[in-house]
Amino acid sequence: MEHRWWSLKKEGRAEEPFCPDSVRERKRDSKNNEQQSVERIAQMAKKTYDLLFKLLLIGDSGVGKTCVLFRFSDDAFNTTFISTIGIDFKIKTVELQGKKIKLQIWDTAGQERFHTITTSYYRGAMGIMLVYDITNAKSFENISKWLRNIDEHANEDVERMLLGNKCDMEDKRIVPKAKGEQIAKEHGIRFFETSAKANINIEKAFLTLAEDILRKTPVKEATSENVDISTGGGVTGWKTKCC
Repeated sequence: MEHRWWSLKKEGRAEEPFCPDSVRERKRDSKNNEQQSVERIAQMAKKTYDLLFKLLLIGDSGVGKTCVLFRFSDDAFNTTFISTIGIDFKIKTVELQGKKIKLQIWDTAGQERFHTITTSYYRGAMGIMLVYDITNAKSFENISKWLRNIDEHANEDVERMLLGNKCDMEDKRIVPKAKGEQIAKEHGIRFFETSAKANINIEKAFLTLAEDILRKTPVKEATSENVDISTGGGVTGWKTKCC
């Protein structure tokens, strides 16, 4: 083909081939446009929230941690829900004091065999909700164990909150509300009785915890839309049937 072109050129019947510089210029323009698009997307992502708070739900298996989380994140409740194996998370963005705050909420398994996995997530948490079941005395007795886990594995300045869940089941109550209030007072932490089923104090508890974190958080803009799964190796949970 090249030989044919030179033959035609000698005879004065060939046009100049397409200029390579034009090709390079078009490619350069395409790359610039692509880079500008990426920058616009990154800028839009940056503006979706101002602060990122990592929260953790801990407590015995079956106390309703996952139901509490789903009620807050999706406003949903399922009586045949499934318990967490390992760890899972949900994300919800709220607005407090004029700031858009992305809550990254980690739901941990309560079984002892997942202790090593779940405690690895304590370190990066800014707020921890310790949940017990008001119809289950053992889950209340184990609060001291969970508080020790927080002391051993979490940051010193982590915000803590105690939740007495399933408060809609008053006819099956075993743990008086006064006991929950007493242990919360002894440890200087907030306390709420909640019900994921009846949607009692769920949103109030999460927003109160977020406000407490916000009060002592230096104001700075978020720099990434990425979910922080650096702590704990990024293990997400499978599910099995539970009460």
